[in-house]
Amino acid sequence: MAIPPRIVLLGFLALAPLSLVGSDRPNILWITSEDNGPHLGCYGDEYANSPHLDALAAKSLRYTRASSSAPVCAPARTTVISGIYPPASGSENMRSLVPLPDGMKFFPAYLREAGWYCTNNSKEDYNLSFEGKTWDESSRQAHWKNRGEGQPFFAVFNSTISHESKIRDAIPPERQIHDPAGVRVPAYHPDTPEVRRDWAQYYDRITMMDEELGERLREVEEAGLAEDTIVLYWGDHGSGMPRSKRWPYNSGLHVPFILHVPEKWTDLAPKEYAVGGESARLVSFLDLAPTMLSLAGLEPKPWMQGRAFAGTFEVEGDKFSHGFRGRMDERVDLVRSVLGERYVYLRHYMPHRIYGQYIDFMFQTPTTRVWRELFDAGRLNDAQSHFWREKPAEELYDLETDPDEVINLVDSPEHAEILAEMRAAHESWTREVRDIGFLPEAEIHKRSGGGAPYDMGQDPERYDFDTVFAAAQRATSREPADLPAIVEMLTSKDGAVRYWGATGLLVHGRSGYEAGREALLSALDDESGPVSVVAAESLGRYGDPGEVEKALDLLLARADLARASVYESILALNAVEHLRELFEPRLDEIRALPRKPLSPAPRADGYVPRLLDDLVGKGE
Repeated sequence: MAIPPRIVLLGFLALAPLSLVGSDRPNILWITSEDNGPHLGCYGDEYANSPHLDALAAKSLRYTRASSSAPVCAPARTTVISGIYPPASGSENMRSLVPLPDGMKFFPAYLREAGWYCTNNSKEDYNLSFEGKTWDESSRQAHWKNRGEGQPFFAVFNSTISHESKIRDAIPPERQIHDPAGVRVPAYHPDTPEVRRDWAQYYDRITMMDEELGERLREVEEAGLAEDTIVLYWGDHGSGMPRSKRWPYNSGLHVPFILHVPEKWTDLAPKEYAVGGESARLVSFLDLAPTMLSLAGLEPKPWMQGRAFAGTFEVEGDKFSHGFRGRMDERVDLVRSVLGERYVYLRHYMPHRIYGQYIDFMFQTPTTRVWRELFDAGRLNDAQSHFWREKPAEELYDLETDPDEVINLVDSPEHAEILAEMRAAHESWTREVRDIGFLPEAEIHKRSGGGAPYDMGQDPERYDFDTVFAAAQRATSREPADLPAIVEMLTSKDGAVRYWGATGLLVHGRSGYEAGREALLSALDDESGPVSVVAAESLGRYGDPGEVEKALDLLLARADLARASVYESILALNAVEHLRELFEPRLDEIRALPRKPLSPAPRADGYVPRLLDDLVGKGE
């Protein structure tokens, strides 16, 4: 009787490192795509045209409850490459850049050390930096064919043809595939020709993506490597349509996820693996790094926060997956979400901001523009208007009865128990990972002192998580009874608590200003820039003329890159946006603000000019 390959491998591992085991190890191929949810034929979408991925699914395991951690590319890919929840590593904000802690590596580095040839073709876009070597090659030319003789490979091929930006690129009539008349318009979108055209073109792009990925599968087949190669296909987050991308609803986080394990490597397959089968296991992007190590026979690192769903070190899945939204391009926000098998829960920590804050890139999509125009004209129903209004503190949706997530069940007595369970899951996970997203972005960098924010977040001396989290919870509850305690926060020795005190008063609007007027005035002189900025916005909105002028002066000073950091300037210019009418007489001062920082913030530098352009007009 032949001894199963896994037993041979594990026995040999007791004597030698995996890199010496020999060449008979699995290849791993990732084929990935951008900005598309599970809008594929194999997921039951009859409007979709995706023959290659449908064929792959027919001989693979298809996950029905897989999710990205973030509804936008950079933080999603940061989760994948690190195996750490970005709000724990300080890398949640779009196109930010912070160091990975010493002693940690991106997971392909461990595969390389064990003998795998690792290639990435071609997108990285990580919000974390790592000083070592991650890939043997990362470029548009990177390919597993360049490996050494007999060397196993881990190869990534990423398709960009379905990206959000491609939805608005005109497709020639002869290449159009989907009839806009056949689109199912979700309940949150208005049913207009522009919206139907964008959705149809989105599906066209999925068909084009399917063809590209089919070619990658053919390459492996033609090289005679199909039986040696484990294949994973996944999309990096939900569709590029507005209210999917950038929002941690199910529509923004639910992704297609297919795992193919050839017969040769069935000992490495998930315990539930069945050819042509499906799994309801909650698979998260956090799980990818530990799973890739597990498939290679390497034990996942103890600091990785996901769970291996296949390979030597497979473990049981979790009951919930966790998503997040931080700063999205130039707009500041803070949202956490929890996905279960049937329900999705969202907790908003900036409920005073509308969902659809102006983001230049998002408004380039015709759907976004016509949607906003119809709202301004009063021509939308409640479900369609929701995106352009301020947020509640909490949302809860039943994905079985309400797949478009438009009926908020937070106040439903019948759902009180599930609400409590998912609220508790959010709070427990946030405590477990010590989420540092509850610090303003400028404060994250200040407290980290050039080091890894993850290390700062794990240090109770530098980050009193329980106190800061409790302040954020209370400040954003929208409960009037919390106002006295919110005012008291502005006397705290901890700048983050004072920040949440100022935010809480802003959330409560005029009643917050009236309850905390003196504290807000004092906060204009706070040593913490974020505290003074938020206090200034409250005074600008509700103060008397003298207070308003002080507030406007403060915001211009904090927006000035000659005196403030990029992160303070972004926060200040967001406040200026919400006081736009008051700044009309001072547009020349805004035009005079510097656009280049004295202290660069890699990857985030471009957002200050974008905000200034929005305020004064491009080219002025």
